[in-house]
Amino acid sequence: MRLLLDSHVLLWFLWQSPLLGTRAAVAIADPGNEVFVSAASIWELALKRAKALLDAPENLSSVVEQAGFMPLPLTLFHAEQAAMLPMHHRDPFDRMLIAQAQAEGLVLVTRDAYIRRYGIRTMAPDQ
Repeated sequence: MRLLLDSHVLLWFLWQSPLLGTRAAVAIADPGNEVFVSAASIWELALKRAKALLDAPENLSSVVEQAGFMPLPLTLFHAEQAAMLPMHHRDPFDRMLIAQAQAEGLVLVTRDAYIRRYGIRTMAPDQ
């Protein structure tokens, strides 16, 4: 399975939070699965950390790499796709994750119910 982690799911996994359910935790930790983290998520988390809205590691890119996750860069195609999405969701970071999941054929691990309106494959993190 090819998974894309939403920002909150990434933190829950790194913090070993009980908010991350067993099914999602097992899928993320499974070495047979490819797990991606978008540059958009790192940007979002770094912005929130800089505004003191979130306690997150300063070296997120290193933490992601050490966890064995694959970086997913933002491409021009992703940006165009995100801009063309219907306005079910207004958060630009989530819209980018949706576009990336569509373009790359990824299962987006998220608790955000609005994302499911886009018809992409998702996995609820609390299962």
